[in-house]
This record gives sequence, structure tokens and C-alpha cells, in this order.
Amino acid sequence: MKSSITKSEGILWSIALPGFPQLLVGLWFKGALFVILEIIINVQSNFNLGIMYSFLGETHKAANVIDYQWLMFYPCLYMFAMWDAYKIAEGSKSRYSYLPFVMSAYMVTVGLMYSPKVYIWGKFIGPIFLPILFLVPGILIGLFIRFILIRLH
Repeated sequence: MKSSITKSEGILWSIALPGFPQLLVGLWFKGALFVILEIIINVQSNFNLGIMYSFLGETHKAANVIDYQWLMFYPCLYMFAMWDAYKIAEGSKSRYSYLPFVMSAYMVTVGLMYSPKVYIWGKFIGPIFLPILFLVPGILIGLFIRFILIRLH
């Protein structure tokens, strides 16, 4: 029997680890798949080491240890797992609710691709913080497109 989660609970658990919300509601296969994929991508891309270096202010080291080919899978997996958690929360049926998540996945991926070359006020932002900054426009663009589509229909 599936238990229910709130939208915020689903999002927050998914931020902690993709797949946790699905496991909470008893979607064992999907939850395990998200967790396994997250671990594989995380390990293959050296993501945790990149996060550690970034938080220590060593963004150039982070850029050197990250495997960009692997890490580029992460935004789509992460945002899809988050959207899925949002969707299954309390049987949510919001129209076009996927758009902020999809646009965020695209924008974070773009931020990751540009991260080796971007400096802000002379500071190298790196492969962790620049994609996070690109999350904000992704959410806003997705919300805007959703707003337009809802208005048109």
C-alpha cells in the first residue's frame, strides 16, 4: 500500500537523494533505479569531490576532477526524479507542472557546459556553483512558459 507525501516533502527528499520519495511511497523499482543511477553518475563524474573542492573555494580543482561527460547526465536525472516526486505527491495533476523542471534541467546542463570558461567579477565559479546559478533562470523560464500555455488553453 502506497503512503502519500506532500509536494515539498517529495522535492526536499529528492534534493537529498533522487529516488528517496519514490521509495517512501512504495515505488520500489523506480526509487531503486533513481538511487542506482544517481550513485553511478555521481561516482563516474567525481561529483562529490567536485562539490567538496567547490565548497572549500578550490573551484579550479573542482573543474579538474569533474568528468563532464558523466556529469552532464546528472541535471536531467536529478530534475526528472524531482518532477516525478512532485507529480506523485498527493496525486498532483497540475497542468504543465513539468515545465519548470524540464527548463531547469536544460539550463543547469548549459551552465555546466559553460562552467569551464565563466568568471564572475574575476572569480572562477566552477562546475558546481555556475550550474546552480543557472537553475534560477530555468525555473523562471519554465514558470513563464507554463503561465503562457495555461493562459492560451
